[in-house]
Amino acid sequence: MKKIQMVDLKGQYEAIKSQVDSSIQEVIDTTTFINGPEVHEFQKELEIYLGVKNVIPCANGTDALQIAMMGLDLKPGDEVITADFTFAATVEVIALLQLTPVLVDVDPVNFNIDIDAIKKAITPRTKAIVPVHLFGLSANMDAIMKIAEEHNLYVIEDNAQAIGANYISKDGSKKKTGTMGHVASTSFFPSKNLGCYGDGGAIFTNDDALAHTIRGIVNHGMYERYHHDVVGVNSRLDSIQAAVLRAKLPHLDSYNEARRNAARKYSKAFADMEAVVIPKGVCDTNNSICDVCDCHVFHQYTLRILNGKRDALVKHLNENGIPCGVYYPIPLHLQKAYRDERYNEADFEVTNQLVKEVISLPMHTELDEEQIDFITKTVINFVSK
Repeated sequence: MKKIQMVDLKGQYEAIKSQVDSSIQEVIDTTTFINGPEVHEFQKELEIYLGVKNVIPCANGTDALQIAMMGLDLKPGDEVITADFTFAATVEVIALLQLTPVLVDVDPVNFNIDIDAIKKAITPRTKAIVPVHLFGLSANMDAIMKIAEEHNLYVIEDNAQAIGANYISKDGSKKKTGTMGHVASTSFFPSKNLGCYGDGGAIFTNDDALAHTIRGIVNHGMYERYHHDVVGVNSRLDSIQAAVLRAKLPHLDSYNEARRNAARKYSKAFADMEAVVIPKGVCDTNNSICDVCDCHVFHQYTLRILNGKRDALVKHLNENGIPCGVYYPIPLHLQKAYRDERYNEADFEVTNQLVKEVISLPMHTELDEEQIDFITKTVINFVSK
């Protein structure tokens, strides 16, 4: 059996090696390292894939989220509601811009931001909602956009973990995550479903005026060289990373389907275990719960271990050569940087439970039957004791 990797970037590269190598070499030969043709072509191709009017590439996913907020001209003290159960980058940029992060609990089934919690958190100072499409599954965008419309709020989608995922609205229409809010951000970190070979990110919007503002922000506030019209930053996707992303974008749907296939095998193996909760998501017009469909792209395959053995299971898997992850071990509201006396522990019941139970198993495009069989049997044998 091949060595099990949490993410097998080498195996994925080998399958497209010739195209990646030639694309990178072309950038080197032409020396168009910044804002070269590869960047512009990737931008156009991603716009077509997503069905969004504007893609603005940038240096990384955290920058993308920050720049999206800068483009909306949010002011210090404005409140931004987001999920407590996610990676710190989401709240980090809110704090960096001197906005006020308002953390709320998540749904116990799909781990995405809780709709009722959003409603309860709205105040006269609330200006935006940041739903995180966690682990590859969309948040409830119908409900979120309705709330935003009722309260005149911006919606900034954090799509760093869900590129390529579909969302089916109540009216039956299907859209890609990152195309439904006022603006969205994504990351092309190497381990993402669409990852480059370094750092990279992008902002998406259907608002042409907002896109124009953002294009200036990513390039020192310039639309014309040495004319700085807005306060900007230096955040550009370099041409080598764009070349890698162009090579990988045509494979994104097949990559995501490979992840779903692995998830199906995992879920089938764990289906009858009372102490193991497999990932599920609300994905159709009747709000029924499914195990695996094209609405989930499984950036992570995350279980809940209900018998108090999660930490021991992590140790056992590592001892057996199986990497795993706990995403996330500490709620954001308990992180030293983001503690706030306004928060009440009773308002974070789900998050506080999830951090004790979640464990993410290896998930990538190169997982094979033998590896999945070994992983599932190792988990089952330990949890069943």
